[in-house]
Amino acid sequence: MSDFENILGNVKTWVREVGNLQKKNFRKENLYIETKSTEVDLVTEVDKLSEDYFLKAIQDKYPSHSILSEESGVHQNKDSNYLWIIDPLDGTTNYAQGLPVFAVSVALQYKKKTVLGVVYLPMLDLLFEAVVGQGASLNGKRINVAAKSRLKECLLSTGFPYDQSENPDNNTNYFAFFVPRSRGMRRIGSAAYDLANVAAGIIDGYWELNLSPWDVAAGILLVEEAGGKVALLEKKRGISLIAGNENIVGQIFQGMSSVDQQGIS
Repeated sequence: MSDFENILGNVKTWVREVGNLQKKNFRKENLYIETKSTEVDLVTEVDKLSEDYFLKAIQDKYPSHSILSEESGVHQNKDSNYLWIIDPLDGTTNYAQGLPVFAVSVALQYKKKTVLGVVYLPMLDLLFEAVVGQGASLNGKRINVAAKSRLKECLLSTGFPYDQSENPDNNTNYFAFFVPRSRGMRRIGSAAYDLANVAAGIIDGYWELNLSPWDVAAGILLVEEAGGKVALLEKKRGISLIAGNENIVGQIFQGMSSVDQQGIS
């Protein structure tokens, strides 16, 4: 068993314990909610409790490692080759609204390369996991990206940036383009779960703009280890990406490019 597999065992314990904490507080009366960058960018007391759990667990077990977490930023050890990238509650708006679709996302990088990724859906008890070079699985069963080749047969998913009302590069033009050209569209509200669904072949293709490392680090590894492709859109702001099998990623990219060329808005 590799060192990363040993670490994976700890991570799976941690995400389940955090998941139990989130389930216990789900639809809690008087849940404390704050806004961050915009009125639609939320953080709850449960985000912070979940993050506190991970910070303590990692610092107790791997005190020399660095950590990057959504709510508290970087906890840096300049001498460490290891970096944990944590989104303790991905899908905060869903959680705050009482919608039971949210995820815990944990990735570990070694020398800036992601070597381990876990995405856990507490309310659905779905645990997606991957170790670099060893494939991806869902609740212990191997998963692979979908093999579809025609966009019209594909179920696609996407999301919208938090500054959607202020920045015109807000994905509504691409969304409108793909609605009539696909089997259907989903807006799940958790980038980590979107990517995990692509890895499992549940969603055929996914794109989103202006994400952050904690949104995608674990999910990207899941897709790649499931035989898929993740294309980074480097001309877009933040982390913008397309995920799916190589064929579908190419078709989504071509569609987005045609929208850009035509100036559709």
